[in-house]
Amino acid sequence: MIPELRIEDYNYPLPDGRIAKYPLPERDSSKLLIYSGGTCRERIFRNLPEELPSDCIMVFNDTKVVPARLFFRRPTGAHIEVFCLEPHDPADYNVNFASTGCCRWKCVIGNAKRWKDETILYDAPEGSELSAMKLSADLISREGQTGIVEFRWLGSEPFSRVLELCGQVPIPPYLNRETETIDLERYQTLYAHIRGSVAAPTAGLHFTEKVLSEIDAKGIDRQNVCLHVGAGTFLPVKSSLVSEHPMHREPVVVKKDLLLKLARSGRKVVAVGTTSVRTLESLYYAGVSCIENGAPQDVDQWAPYTREYPYTLEESLSAIVEWLDRNNMDELKVGTRIIIVPGFKFRIVDMMVTNFHQPQSTLLLLISAFVGGDWKTMYDYALANDFRFLSYGDSSLLFRAG
Repeated sequence: MIPELRIEDYNYPLPDGRIAKYPLPERDSSKLLIYSGGTCRERIFRNLPEELPSDCIMVFNDTKVVPARLFFRRPTGAHIEVFCLEPHDPADYNVNFASTGCCRWKCVIGNAKRWKDETILYDAPEGSELSAMKLSADLISREGQTGIVEFRWLGSEPFSRVLELCGQVPIPPYLNRETETIDLERYQTLYAHIRGSVAAPTAGLHFTEKVLSEIDAKGIDRQNVCLHVGAGTFLPVKSSLVSEHPMHREPVVVKKDLLLKLARSGRKVVAVGTTSVRTLESLYYAGVSCIENGAPQDVDQWAPYTREYPYTLEESLSAIVEWLDRNNMDELKVGTRIIIVPGFKFRIVDMMVTNFHQPQSTLLLLISAFVGGDWKTMYDYALANDFRFLSYGDSSLLFRAG
């Protein structure tokens, strides 16, 4: 049954002064709140390895933020911001990034009402190398504030390079500032590898090479998944009932070796960030579609709540592995719209590392589900003890309730 939850019950006072507008000088010097069984204590993030079980599997999201904000100018002089969300043609990220001369993306369009049917040009300094590229955009179709945009440019540069030269890193709007030089480095995890996100998986921003080395030295099995974070991940829920909130699709990639470990090892699983949690917990339902339909299918938003499932985790994940083997593939690629709210049955993740999230957000609902509804204990503690909030804020290590 789809839970009947009111989003106003997941609100809390967050003064603007508690939002971290910039990262600390050292990634691992942030505070670390440790929550387990209704109690909170405090350490520094660089102490994290000491708090982890040595025989666990620790899962990171190795997606990489792309500089997805582009600024164009109409012939009348009006500015149009185009924010690339996901590739449309070619639809594959890697193929699209390798495109030369032309490609299409689904985009959010700022000042959309002022963009009619004309071609608009990238707002480059006159006479610069970027001006010679003659990057242009045409609006192919429109739906509210989003649309399909066709980009064209001169030269042999792939679109990935076009974004590097012309785009800006899309820092969260609640920072209330423009992108600065520091964001190019710090709004990216050290282990970011696969381009595609328009927002950082911010739980990973605290990790340094030293912390990662200490995790390795402890014998913890570090694994990667990839979920490209979409712009909708951090949006507040606008409907009063959570059941009326539509979740966006995000692409997921998980290697067969990790599926085998999750199915058979029995070890504790620590997820770094809500995106890793959503990726891992989506796997069970992708496996169910393998069992029942012969192939993995996108995970529906409410799939975990609409029926009882008779399959064990091992049966479900093994079904994915068998499907991969039959198709000579070594990684699962699927989409997920899963929403994790109180009432969700966690099947894989035992512990998670995460930041402090916005009031009335789907991420706060996920946290509440993970800690058995006791999110206010953590957030009251964080507010009372000078923790910094949101993307550049402090961190927490949470133990799953039950």
